[in-house]
Amino acid sequence: MSEMENKESNIEPENRNLATQGLGKHITVLLKEAVDGLNIKSDGLYLDGTFGRGGHSELILSQLGKNGRLIGVDRDIQAEQSAKRFQNDSRFSFIHHDFAGIRTVLEQNGVLKNSLGETQKLDGILLDLGVSSPQLDQADRGFSFSKDGPLDMRMDTTQGISAKDWVNSAPIEEMKRVIKEYGEEKFALRIARGIAEEREKVEINSTLQLAKIIDQACPVKDKFKHPATRSFQAIRIFINDELGQLEKSLADMSELLNTGGRMSIISFHSLEDRKVKRFIKRASTGEPIPKDIPIMAKDIKTEFKKIGKAIKASAEEIKSNRRSRSAILRIAERL
Repeated sequence: MSEMENKESNIEPENRNLATQGLGKHITVLLKEAVDGLNIKSDGLYLDGTFGRGGHSELILSQLGKNGRLIGVDRDIQAEQSAKRFQNDSRFSFIHHDFAGIRTVLEQNGVLKNSLGETQKLDGILLDLGVSSPQLDQADRGFSFSKDGPLDMRMDTTQGISAKDWVNSAPIEEMKRVIKEYGEEKFALRIARGIAEEREKVEINSTLQLAKIIDQACPVKDKFKHPATRSFQAIRIFINDELGQLEKSLADMSELLNTGGRMSIISFHSLEDRKVKRFIKRASTGEPIPKDIPIMAKDIKTEFKKIGKAIKASAEEIKSNRRSRSAILRIAERL
């Protein structure tokens, strides 16, 4: 089951109520497992690169001592509103930014310096990838194919091209590539052509309008999945450059993390998880070496070691929060 369907179709009704400041209630997936994976040190420096509504940050702060520090990062403006509940905690600071460029931001703001001005690194980085339940719950964010709203899909609404602008201007071949590559949709070409034909008649500007076009373009329906599931996921991933963001972040992990520092990453669909899995494998086994070249194991340079196996939600968690069904947590430690 895809990430979008899992998060949208299966959120329990009681969790769809809107909380304060217009923000949806959010149940953090693999909360304890992801934070435990960081192996928190009471005086450590940690980064929650996808702050969201602060579930992971709250648990991390509860395990930090008075000298510990946590930086929350998110490109969603509404996440900044959620972070205000920690504004009186001197150990916490929030940065409105995407996690891919956070290394430069941390360096420019002197975060990676201790009280003596000495360079320090992070003791842990946590990423909870994908779209959150509150983002899906708000029709005006444009992520949901089951609620009518403006076709936006940007996680950071202050910059970048919206889904509306893209679907009304992108060439058919580009739309086909995006929907097939990021949504793994077998009817990608039919859908791309359907969008192109419709926009010749009228501008496509709402989520339900796009969902209907996709529905009509799909010749075969899956009774367990809305026809727009994969396409909406693909367009969202493309608009927010989610896979590119992840690649950049992973590339910076070795520079950002201290020796013994941990990365704890939760993925919700195969494209993300594949990148995390491959990164950890390559970083923990070293660059591939031709079989005919003699080399000792001790001479193979590795930067990380894998911590345990991939972790999935328990049956109990899935029963209480069906969104967790597709979540996969992977943990690695900097050597």
